Amino acid sequence: MTEFITVAIFNFPHEIIVLKSILDHEGIPYLFQNENLIGINPLATIAYGGINLKVHSNDIEKVKEILNKLNSNLEII
Repeated sequence: MTEFITVAIFNFPHEIIVLKSILDHEGIPYLFQNENLIGINPLATIAYGGINLKVHSNDIEKVKEILNKLNSNLEII
């Protein structure tokens, strides 16, 4: 766990559903810290600083590419 680094922070569990599927498909090991806690109590996102996506240091660049693709595809028209 010491080699896992926070790459992104999300406020609510519904924001990570698609990303989890993509990371699983790519075979990238990950951890969403505080996911269950915030899923039970959404107001806890403020107290705990959100849901932290943690990945191994070797996968940071690949995950950043995935996040950039997701963000570019979610533009509001």
